[in-house]
Amino acid sequence: MKNSRLNLRAIAAIIMLSLVFTACSKDEDVDTPEVQDQDVTEVTRLAEIDEASEAMTDIMIDVYEFDSNESGRNASPPGGLPDCVTITVVLEQGSRLVTIDFGTEGCEVRGNILKGKIIMSYERDPQAQEVMISYTLEDFFFNDKNVLGSKTLLKQLSNDNGNPQFTHTLDLTVIWPDGAEASREGLKIREWVEGFGSGIWSDNVFEITGNWTSTFRNGNVHTYEVIVPLRREVICTYFVSGSFEVQRTNFGGVFDYGDGDCDNQATFTFNDGTVIDITLN
Repeated sequence: MKNSRLNLRAIAAIIMLSLVFTACSKDEDVDTPEVQDQDVTEVTRLAEIDEASEAMTDIMIDVYEFDSNESGRNASPPGGLPDCVTITVVLEQGSRLVTIDFGTEGCEVRGNILKGKIIMSYERDPQAQEVMISYTLEDFFFNDKNVLGSKTLLKQLSNDNGNPQFTHTLDLTVIWPDGAEASREGLKIREWVEGFGSGIWSDNVFEITGNWTSTFRNGNVHTYEVIVPLRREVICTYFVSGSFEVQRTNFGGVFDYGDGDCDNQATFTFNDGTVIDITLN
């Protein structure tokens, strides 16, 4: 499934504008150009963590759904994954060990270059109302960034709305080629609201909620909380609706994807009520 990618230049512009507002206050210190540059760089890197996290979750869900309906030790990749992805399934005392191998040279998956392995394990029980999927990343790289982590996806066959749901416990560390490092913890909940069981990829629709925190090595902390579920229609590049609150140093507000149009338009509302239009790249 395609991942939503924010226009990093647009977000950087938001940060710079917010810093101007901050500088106008006599009660606060004026940021130096060095601090402003650091803020913009961190926002850019947080968007890259979002991109990596969403892409990995998409792949794990795709492979789990494929494997839970197939048998055999070595299966061809499910729809949407290229031939450079190798999936191996091993039975281990009632559980299943699924290795998604992207190789060491770089495998292009939905526009991103992946290396290394995602190793998943779970007990296959078609009657179970919940399935806990544990995963570990092994020598995993996403667009040249080393991603470390081992956590869980909890699948509920039916939530309170009668829909399948995945709860992703986030615990990731990302290391950039220049040595920069940030960790992320939190929860993302994906409710499968349309298309489940149809066998047609293009009619899948998810709604995403949750909250998460990212911490850089220098101690800077950035928090997100979804306030209106983010609607993902897989035939659209970006979320078509929903909003989340952003809080960072000298910066805060609400990012809104609109009312359902499959387009690249969004808005950002600063804490002081100022609204600007955003065009996603």
